[in-house]
Amino acid sequence: MLLALSWSLATLIITAMGLGFLFERTAVRQVDGTLADLIKNLVTYSTVDEGGVFASPLTDEKATLVYSGRYWELAEPTADGRIVPVNDQRSHSLFDSVLQVPPGLEAQLKARPGRQVAFTSVGPQDEPLRGRAQQIIYPGRKTPVIFLAAEDLSAVNRDVRTFVVATSGLFALLAAGLVVAIVAQVRLGLRPLYDLRNEVAAVRRGKAQRLAETYPSELKPLAQELNALVAHNQQVVERQRTHVGNLAHALKTPISVMAAEAEQRPGPLAEVVTRQADAMQKQVDHHLRRARAAARTSGQGERTSVAEVLDELLRTLGRIFRDKGVAIDWDADEELFFLGERQDLMEIAGNAIENACKFGKSRVRVRAAETGPERFGLTVEDDGPGLPSDRREEVLKRGARLDESAPGSGLGLSIVDELARAYGGSLSLGDSTLGGLRLEADLPRAEA
Repeated sequence: MLLALSWSLATLIITAMGLGFLFERTAVRQVDGTLADLIKNLVTYSTVDEGGVFASPLTDEKATLVYSGRYWELAEPTADGRIVPVNDQRSHSLFDSVLQVPPGLEAQLKARPGRQVAFTSVGPQDEPLRGRAQQIIYPGRKTPVIFLAAEDLSAVNRDVRTFVVATSGLFALLAAGLVVAIVAQVRLGLRPLYDLRNEVAAVRRGKAQRLAETYPSELKPLAQELNALVAHNQQVVERQRTHVGNLAHALKTPISVMAAEAEQRPGPLAEVVTRQADAMQKQVDHHLRRARAAARTSGQGERTSVAEVLDELLRTLGRIFRDKGVAIDWDADEELFFLGERQDLMEIAGNAIENACKFGKSRVRVRAAETGPERFGLTVEDDGPGLPSDRREEVLKRGARLDESAPGSGLGLSIVDELARAYGGSLSLGDSTLGGLRLEADLPRAEA
């Protein structure tokens, strides 16, 4: 667009300048033609008598008016190269003035005998003059006669300025029209690309399943290839999920058999087998959960309502911890959406809130709010005993339990941390204004 605009404007400016120059040259040529005719008349009607030269005073009617703007004069060269009037032979329009000629004119005339030479000068009223001169050698006269004619260029310059201003205005309008046309053409021509970009963004954010293929013929192959890429990614994700499910099924039965056999044959070996089977089950759960999260986040984006998930979770957890007397206060915007699968958000929020309910005394506060253009924060606080800052990293390790008296496997906050990282986010622990622990998960946000 900038290249087209620059080239168009440069062309218009050069064209306008060229037209002004051509108009000026045409006007000056017309003046030159008039002056050439005037000199011809002077040469024709002038007479030489006893060495003197005399011109007819009525050679040009306009030249009879004082300071009319058209002047003529008869002159002769001197030995030192100057040009001086002859016997007061000049037009009435000059009145008591003489024509001023530029230095070097006599040399030009001498180099071009019998031919007219153009020059510029200043008139009796300081007006710009366009002049012509011709040198004639008469028989019986010692010095040649120089015929001078000049005309005021003020009117010509005024006409040129008027033409240039009018032309510039018209070309400015034309330039404005070209600018509008070029911008409209480029915008209209690139609109399908903007639409394609917006559709790709909608697919990435989970607001669409695929691209529409109602594009111009130049872009339709690109839209088809992008749709094929999206479909391929979905197939890859589905295969990964299938492999995860098959692995879970393949490992679940042997571990269960080992645990069952150990229970039926109590003893030191059975205890070792039971502990190791339990550790194996935790490891399997951990790695399968990470595999599922990676498969989901590498595929097509999905939108999950944060408020709906929290409402469902808190109604369930409220019933579970009713006997403990924990009051859960929560708040989330109805237009806030998680860019990911519902089950993953259930695990992140469920484990975080359940942990707060376990260790909180009577209050748990849950907040979900936008923190950036594409991020939101899930904050869970409780009024429990809290956690020393030097031990907060430890609770994020798999199977870590700082309070052995509380039920659980020690995987809750580890699951939250791993899933948040799988979605490109993070988990941070701090002090709550309620007196206990503050947990904040940074997660991707989908557009409403």
